[in-house]
Amino acid sequence: MAFKLAFYADDFTGATDTLATLARQGQRAMLFLRVPSDQELAHAGPLDCVGIAGAARSMQNQDQTAELEAVAAYLKGTGAPVIHYKTCSTFDSSAQVGSIGLAVRVLRKNLKTGGFTPIVGGQPNLGRYCVFSNLFAAFQTGAEAFRIDRHPTMSCHPVTPMGEADLRHHLAEQGLAEISAVQYPSYEKSDEALDEQVDAAITQGPDGVLFDVACPAHLPVIGRQIWQRALRSQTLAVGPSSVAQALLAHWQAMAPEGAARVSPEEDGQLLGSSCANAPSLGAASDQNQTAQGAETAGPVLVLSGSMSPLTARQIEVATSYLHIPIPVADLLGAGSQARAGIVKRIKQGLQAGRNVLAHLVHAEQASSADQAVDPATLARASGSLLAEVLQTQRPARLGLAGGDTSSLAILSLDVWGLTYIGQIDPGVALCRLHSNQASLDGLDVMLKGGQMGSLGVFEKLAKKADTYLKG
Repeated sequence: MAFKLAFYADDFTGATDTLATLARQGQRAMLFLRVPSDQELAHAGPLDCVGIAGAARSMQNQDQTAELEAVAAYLKGTGAPVIHYKTCSTFDSSAQVGSIGLAVRVLRKNLKTGGFTPIVGGQPNLGRYCVFSNLFAAFQTGAEAFRIDRHPTMSCHPVTPMGEADLRHHLAEQGLAEISAVQYPSYEKSDEALDEQVDAAITQGPDGVLFDVACPAHLPVIGRQIWQRALRSQTLAVGPSSVAQALLAHWQAMAPEGAARVSPEEDGQLLGSSCANAPSLGAASDQNQTAQGAETAGPVLVLSGSMSPLTARQIEVATSYLHIPIPVADLLGAGSQARAGIVKRIKQGLQAGRNVLAHLVHAEQASSADQAVDPATLARASGSLLAEVLQTQRPARLGLAGGDTSSLAILSLDVWGLTYIGQIDPGVALCRLHSNQASLDGLDVMLKGGQMGSLGVFEKLAKKADTYLKG
């Protein structure tokens, strides 16, 4: 099977964003939760792009190295010209946890890729912009964008706070000391002149070449630089879903005259004729009107482990749900009466036909001892609780909020793959689970990062499906 792109995502929410990006542009794509077996690939059918959803973003160095070494041989063996290490669009990471620098070193060693390692900064459709190598991010869709080291949430992230906006310096702290930059004014050059500049940047930056992305018009320019070199030698590319967007934009630009194309208006994500078509640094375009329509048959279950202020606000306005706050001490008390009571309340709510939103008590309300608990421990405990609920109670749809929670919760289930169903919000996809377990197979799930989604994202999940399935 000849793949055009193979990717490993360092968390599940980001993985589904890349899956959605590819599927919405007509690529046959599937996301696996591990290196797929021959049987699973046969079940998937012909594919253009293949992905593996991982949890490297929350891992310490030793576990991250083991994780990436295990998937590298498969990624190389796909024969895909581009191997994409999919990072969060905010690039939050550190030398100790979810290290992007470590990932690049491990994958380059095992993939034996050439000297060109493109790093794509920014993803405008999510309100992420890389300008003169500095990363900016909107607080929420339609809101003001901040330099990442001044971002209200990312600058004080509990695990990987972003204290540096220049991605070259940020990644240098993770061992990638020699990164060169191709900044957006250069994109106005002729193809030949830009080729020469990128060739020089590769020589100057053996650890990577960082490309600005300030607007959709930059994507096909970057895609051309990656693709033309990848056709000569398998290439490791690093960054958020804008890596896939850049390739897609270039492939569309190179499509034969008369071939089907997806316009920016139809897709809402990728292409634009100029920077004027993209949101400014001050605001991201608001594509997130709350879905309208009748409630779907059957209750919806949402489990949130996110401590993001945005997710807290999304929970607050989700008025159609039965809210079940989960104190950290109760969640961690495996076998305790308090934990059993939480499981019972969730099941009773679903059995009564109620939408249920179970969420960790927000950090502002939690005790100092609760706040000190390792986020990965909380995510694993959340996954265990979810698995217990789903053993006997299947909701109409499932929602998971929080990158670590989504990753580790899905890993706790007997699931081997996901396919794209539709888009709820930019960066928030609805996917279908594939499992050998009948109670899970075919269940639709929304995976939402803590910083993603409109205020009404949980209400959209609870609404009739055809109000938001436009993908």
